[in-house]
Amino acid sequence: MKISIVIPVLNEAVLVVQNLPALQPLRAAGHELILVDGGSDDATVSLSEPFVDQTIRSSKGRSRQMNNGAMAAKGDVLLFLHIDTLLPEGADRLIMNGMKREMGSWGRFDVRLSGGHLLFRAVNCLMNWRSRVTGIATGDQAIFVQKKLFRTVGGFPDIDLMEDIALSKRLKGYSLPCCLWQRVITSSRRWEKKGMVRTILLMWFLRGAYFFNVTPNRLAKFYDRPR
Repeated sequence: MKISIVIPVLNEAVLVVQNLPALQPLRAAGHELILVDGGSDDATVSLSEPFVDQTIRSSKGRSRQMNNGAMAAKGDVLLFLHIDTLLPEGADRLIMNGMKREMGSWGRFDVRLSGGHLLFRAVNCLMNWRSRVTGIATGDQAIFVQKKLFRTVGGFPDIDLMEDIALSKRLKGYSLPCCLWQRVITSSRRWEKKGMVRTILLMWFLRGAYFFNVTPNRLAKFYDRPR
């Protein structure tokens, strides 16, 4: 089973150099790396080209970028990976064995934030626990899904925020997620930049508003609002 790893980026020259080399063993094992650029004006694309199988230029927007990457994918399984997230060793084997064991068609990893503050450990636990209880995965957890099912549900909706939650809801109509205990490590830079408590409160607000049908495109204005 071949995995296509789809990585949406925008002005991430530093991180593509830091993190793409760690994915090369997966390429060597026959899997595919697809980088989808949303209009970077730095050296993101040129620096990433030696490390990926395909580079796709797309309009800005994570959902659009990931859908475009999925359209070009040649693998049987799609793995949507943020550039600031590191996979555990043997991620391909973990995904294949997990899906086979649970007879699932999609899933995600547990997550660990990179920051050393103790509050991050509590956030990790809450994110992973909530995901298991609700069957909803977030992009930070490296969502994987059979390509056939991804196309059946219509991919990610074309929205500016909450695309991962919306996709999870679509996929739950077919099966519950395969929740792997192994952890991806995702950067805590967003939390550290905006402030941990402020970011936690903002995430709760956004999720609550989305639950009460506030449109994701409207919520994106709150998410991107300067501090």
